[in-house]
Amino acid sequence: MYVLTVAAFFATSVITIPASSAADKGYRYWGYYQSAPGTSAWTYAQTGPTTNVADGSVEGWAFTFSGDTVPDAAKPRVVPSFQYLCGKTKAVAGKKRIGLVIDFGSAFLRPTGEKTPAIVKTCIVTDAKSIGADVLGAGAKIRATASGMICGINGYPAKECGIEVDTPKALLPKKKQ
Repeated sequence: MYVLTVAAFFATSVITIPASSAADKGYRYWGYYQSAPGTSAWTYAQTGPTTNVADGSVEGWAFTFSGDTVPDAAKPRVVPSFQYLCGKTKAVAGKKRIGLVIDFGSAFLRPTGEKTPAIVKTCIVTDAKSIGADVLGAGAKIRATASGMICGINGYPAKECGIEVDTPKALLPKKKQ
């Protein structure tokens, strides 16, 4: 299964926002992050989950927001530590171990009427040729569009998919007095 991230979707789509509302709106979506073996920092995944993931990596997904006012989407709130996630999981011949973090976001991002699930922190043992989408699919139930954009993970959010929303007040810059 090939999956495109919302970033790839937006990079290939033309979205027009009226100038009067551009600073007040943005998108709520699943962001995809990676941490290479031996590192402990998240990097925004530029290629989407359709590339091979190295043994010892950590894959991260965060329900996040970005827009003109808040251009940098929030990374997963868990430090990507392969040792913490997979240190007690034995290596298996012909397989690889990948840490997986799924951060369902802050309460202020939660769609109306939904409950924010607890962060998932686990180790996935998967085929040596597995790509990022395989790792996510082994650790969670995925809802995606026909084009592969991730809409929901483990039923969250229940219905929406990368929608435009008002910038959450918690993310707006504080006004100087």
